[in-house]
Amino acid sequence: MNTPVLLPPGQPRRVILVTGLPGTGKTVLALALSRRYALPLLAKDTIKEPLMDVLGAGSRIHSRRLSDASFAVLFALAHQLLGAGFSLILEGNFRRAEHERALLQACSVVSSDPSHALRMVQVLCCAAEPERFERLRARQHDPSRHAGHRDALLATSAGGADFLEIQGERIVFDSSGAGTHAGVLRALDAWFAR
Repeated sequence: MNTPVLLPPGQPRRVILVTGLPGTGKTVLALALSRRYALPLLAKDTIKEPLMDVLGAGSRIHSRRLSDASFAVLFALAHQLLGAGFSLILEGNFRRAEHERALLQACSVVSSDPSHALRMVQVLCCAAEPERFERLRARQHDPSRHAGHRDALLATSAGGADFLEIQGERIVFDSSGAGTHAGVLRALDAWFAR
């Protein structure tokens, strides 16, 4: 995991979409993938947290609007980076039937250069609900966690996550128990080799 896998030049652009519910290990996995493949990482919370610093976390409705704004910025930045020929990693709790259109628009950079083709893979992070809730409860007392996140509220509401309805490969990462990234890394290494 510590040795970066540098991708050869001239490969098609690639997007790794890391998604799942809060508390399923998305951020830790996305950071590890960014280091391993030496790819830029655009994470929803990296955008949302400074917005909360400036605009306040506010009510649940306000927080959702900040999340929506953060996703809009994430997709705009992705469009710029993909247009410049970069591969990248996108991380967030992407919502099925809501984010597909914006994601596809962000990835719709047209080029006649075949090396600028685009391939996408989704990694859906999941965890057993009791473990996920415990992680969210523990975050409430983590001084490194931004105070604007609603981890206490999230720790009481069950939910489901699913892959987005877009073309591309799909990988499930179950972070329950002593789940490791090894299976995801093997699958992504094989995906990059194709």
